Amino acid sequence: MRVVYRGARVYTRGVFRESDIVIEDGILAAMGENIPVTASESVVSIKNQYVVPGFCDVHVHLREPGFSQKESIRTGTAAAYRAGYAAVCAMPNLDPPPDTLAHLQVQLELIRRDAQVSVCPVGCLTMGRRGESPADLRELAPYVAAFSDDGAGVMDDGVMRACMEAVADCGGLVAAHTEDIREQGNAREWKQIERDLNLVRETGCRYHVCHISARESLDLIRAAKRDGLPVTCETAPHYLTLTAADRAHDPDGRFHMNPPLRDEADRSALVEGFADGSIDILATDHAPHTRADKRGGAMGIVGLETAFPVVYTSLVRTGQVTLERLIDAMSIRPREVFRLGDPESCVGEPCTLALIDPQRQFTIRADAFASMGRNTPYDGWNVWGSVVRLGG
Repeated sequence: MRVVYRGARVYTRGVFRESDIVIEDGILAAMGENIPVTASESVVSIKNQYVVPGFCDVHVHLREPGFSQKESIRTGTAAAYRAGYAAVCAMPNLDPPPDTLAHLQVQLELIRRDAQVSVCPVGCLTMGRRGESPADLRELAPYVAAFSDDGAGVMDDGVMRACMEAVADCGGLVAAHTEDIREQGNAREWKQIERDLNLVRETGCRYHVCHISARESLDLIRAAKRDGLPVTCETAPHYLTLTAADRAHDPDGRFHMNPPLRDEADRSALVEGFADGSIDILATDHAPHTRADKRGGAMGIVGLETAFPVVYTSLVRTGQVTLERLIDAMSIRPREVFRLGDPESCVGEPCTLALIDPQRQFTIRADAFASMGRNTPYDGWNVWGSVVRLGG
């Protein structure tokens, strides 16, 4: 079936331009102005809507293998597809953890069988994510998007140095969960970033900081970038839109995540850093749990099906962040930093575009998620900006 979409504002190389789009049997067949239409072709007007490269989330927990009572690759990627994502990077908090090629193969087989969007595994940085010795980094490198012990910081300086040396040698990327368990407050996060940046200077390793939440972390990353170090970072929607004050009444753990929500000074600093591009990527840290696990103190919230409308409503519609910057952070920079290929769909290839209707207002309902997770602080929020995958 061949469908011609008329009059969309299409994101191309950083700007929106009006264009027609032709999709035929899931393939992006043509893009351009005033594309001719035959009598047999279907024409859909999408004037005043936005077409963007499908989103890419570099930080999700799909929970398989090992924890399918929380989420599966099938349900997690269904949630991603529904929310306009074309690709996700799956973190290694799994059983078995992907610390060897044999362990990774278990996950890869599930991805081949069940994934509804492109899934790129993230390999373990250390064996078993225990922080004691490097994982089989060189063996894993051709098959993973990055290396991480997400959920735990590597405490031993020598182990982290050895990991960075090996990752640098194979041209990979360290995606660091920074958490110094000897520290309190914001220092629990930024102290390890400070140490790691010194190791980056020694090793030349490409280094990405996961889910920053503290203003001191942003200051360190900005300074490292000014010095020309190969450093990038991400934050999540909840750190841009919520604070510790929102946790005042939280009987079911919907506001309970790691790192925790910070104060208003941190949130404001992160919004500024996100707006000016100092924070490269918007990732969700999508972390589904059962209700029983959340009541028992499990960390994390789901985020794939709320990320765009929450940030669009809170920051773009209020004039704090441009739509172009949001699309850059959700579609372009993730693929650039994690080297996941050309972020923009090419004519003749499967269509991975997403369609945004900025005028559609709706209420977030957790019980309607495609994800198995219902643990979201945004349940009941009224938001703007629906997103669907276009054609593919």
